[in-house]
Amino acid sequence: MKEIDFEKTAVRVSMVSIIGNAVLSAFKVLAGFIAHSGAMISDGVHSASDVFSSVIVIIGVKLSAKKSDKEHPYGHERMECVAAIILAAVLLVTGLFIGDSALGKLIGGKYDSLEMPGILALIAAVISIVVKEGMFWYTRYYAKLLDSGAVMADAWHHRSDALSSIGALIGIAGARMGMPVLDPIATFVICLFILKAAYDIFKDAVDKMVDHSCDDKTEEKMRECVLAQDGILGIDMMHTRIFGNKIYADIEILVDGRKTIDEGHEIAEKVHSEIEEKFPKIKHIMVHVNPYNQEEVWKE
Repeated sequence: MKEIDFEKTAVRVSMVSIIGNAVLSAFKVLAGFIAHSGAMISDGVHSASDVFSSVIVIIGVKLSAKKSDKEHPYGHERMECVAAIILAAVLLVTGLFIGDSALGKLIGGKYDSLEMPGILALIAAVISIVVKEGMFWYTRYYAKLLDSGAVMADAWHHRSDALSSIGALIGIAGARMGMPVLDPIATFVICLFILKAAYDIFKDAVDKMVDHSCDDKTEEKMRECVLAQDGILGIDMMHTRIFGNKIYADIEILVDGRKTIDEGHEIAEKVHSEIEEKFPKIKHIMVHVNPYNQEEVWKE
């Protein structure tokens, strides 16, 4: 996928998130006030925080899509990872806030003092669950397509909001049926899911920032591609590193030592072209030619 497609698609998905969250947040807060539901008002505020998250995604994507310059010869892809880390932190804080609120209610034990919410709060919770779950799958699809940690983090914000709405739904229904304790219990369980999502997003972003190698399956396919080229007698070394959502690779190939420099260069160029064509995420590949030595050759 071309870089310009990545930027435009990520920004479009984020704009859908911003508009959807803004409308949904206003609706839930209004419904919460009308139906006297503190849970729904809190859920609406949670949706409003997702607007901030989507803005961070757009900023991160815009910065990561900038061309290489003198100060940043390898590009700016890691800025997208920075955005993902920021969003993971926001998700962490959201989870801790929700968990603290739930624990406070459980420890306090003053359930009978809660005001019974109106039916409008239930309707708003159901609408929120359906809309936010739909936004989660929509954003998640494009996050995987773009291999974007920041967009994936935004997707999990939608899922955390859907889970929060489920908690609100259970709490509101429980309160209307005389079981208000269901609200903090469900909310605390939701907190654990949100914290797990924050950890996964953070770990993925950090892996992409510390030159983590590609997965074994991708490297094996690269080896197969290299060894399939004419004139390749083996591979001395292959190193890969993830840079943002791109890949850098360094490969040392073995060719017949009797070939001329031009012939060896031609073989290396063929390897270079084939890898870039078959692996679109490769941003740069360095191919070094070593003379053939029977004792050093290894093939997969």
